[in-house]
Amino acid sequence: MILRLYIPRDAAAVSVGADEVAVALEAAAVKNNVAVEIVRTGSRGLLWLEPMVEVSTAQGRVAFGPVEEADAESVLKAAVSNGAHPLRLGLADELPWLKRQTRLTFARCGIIDARSVDDYRAHDGYKGLERALSLGSDGILADVKTSGLRGRGGAGFPTAIKWGTVAQTKADQKYIVCNADEGDSGTFADRMIMEGDPFVVIEGMTIAGIAVGATRGYIYIRSEYPHAVEAMNAAILAARKAGYLGKSVGGSKYAFDMDVRVGAGAYVCGEETSLLESLEGRRGLVRAKPPLPAHHGLFGKPTVINNVLSFAAIPFILNNGAQAYADFGMGRSRGTMPIQLAGNIKNGGLFEVAFGITLGELVDDIGGGTFTGRPVRAVQVGGPLGAYFPRALFDTPFDYEAFTAKDGLIGHGGIVVFDDTVDMAKQARFAMEFCAIESCGKCTPCRIGSTRGVETIDKIRAGERGAANIAVLEDLCHTMKFGSLCALGGFTPYPVMSALKHFPEDFGATPRLQAAE
Repeated sequence: MILRLYIPRDAAAVSVGADEVAVALEAAAVKNNVAVEIVRTGSRGLLWLEPMVEVSTAQGRVAFGPVEEADAESVLKAAVSNGAHPLRLGLADELPWLKRQTRLTFARCGIIDARSVDDYRAHDGYKGLERALSLGSDGILADVKTSGLRGRGGAGFPTAIKWGTVAQTKADQKYIVCNADEGDSGTFADRMIMEGDPFVVIEGMTIAGIAVGATRGYIYIRSEYPHAVEAMNAAILAARKAGYLGKSVGGSKYAFDMDVRVGAGAYVCGEETSLLESLEGRRGLVRAKPPLPAHHGLFGKPTVINNVLSFAAIPFILNNGAQAYADFGMGRSRGTMPIQLAGNIKNGGLFEVAFGITLGELVDDIGGGTFTGRPVRAVQVGGPLGAYFPRALFDTPFDYEAFTAKDGLIGHGGIVVFDDTVDMAKQARFAMEFCAIESCGKCTPCRIGSTRGVETIDKIRAGERGAANIAVLEDLCHTMKFGSLCALGGFTPYPVMSALKHFPEDFGATPRLQAAE
């Protein structure tokens, strides 16, 4: 009998020794004359327990973690005997963190061999594509519309409208572009899905190509993600070999093929028009809109641009039905959101759940509060350009409109937690400094406003003319918000103004500022 062990090979697990654990388990198996099969999966998202090793049993997969290289032999013996072990966590599917999730997008992540088409198909992979091939363009677009799917990259724009526009635009060539330039602090969902279930992204992009009449796709991955680049390239080759990419997708009349392109790490290239400039071989500068990429995108052709999570949601919708997806969520926020918990938090990782869960539940209940054990003072939601929320707003549902009503952003679903030792004026300064460094320089409000913002916050922190300089800072934020070409300059005011609003004491604020709220 062969003992099957599952060990993640994604960046989160590898960074804490997963490769060494795999080698040590193989060596322990040889030493103890145990026949083993080691399957390298993606992470399940319980990052505080990585590397987490799972053992296949008649009852299900039993988890051990976090496993170090020195634990390999004792874990192997416990796996063989089904005996007790200090690192034994029980059945993986029964772990509260996993059991409470609604895993639609990440259903296979941590389950399958990320490099195997056969394993992907054995877990409902490519069933969505099979249905898409029978539906054709109109049927796919109708399903996407019914699902209520909105772009998971941060803007929340209805996916069906974007796809429908490209489908209706006449052109001899159209493109599908996947934005995998995941650069927000506290976000790692794109990386996890590319490293743990890359075929779902390929399948989603292929379905999009059929829907809009595009035959060529590109996935733009930031250079800081070498594991994701390797995983996607391997998956594309495997999919092509299996007949799911190429001149006849799945033996059909539709053609679609794709390649990986690696970006140089510029944050602004997460903005779709800067990304297109980079894909075309130029410096990543924001384009003025209109024209929209849906009409005049990559190489001047109609282009669908969505992020990794948007494309990864598509196979579930096509396979299980649009209404099955739309039944989750609240209001105009339908389906699920993979939420990433990071920063000063006890249980950091990825938690996929339907829209509507409150911010407090995510931080206190799911995340377990701060790692330091100190009180939570602030959380930033939506990356470095997201607003800071105090505990008073922890009853806010995780929903696009609910966050907008509180002057916040869901963004890419990242939540970064800070305890009561944080200096919020310093955090506001970081937002302006980040914008100044990452600005492409094309528009004045972003290029100049962010630099003046750093200088002004420095004056406030030094106690120079506090009230007057706070007024200048507010004016700068207003100019950047409404005058910038793209979201980099336009969203930088969110962390600055939220810090001013909710934590005025860190700026030495006068009663005037507090009374104005």
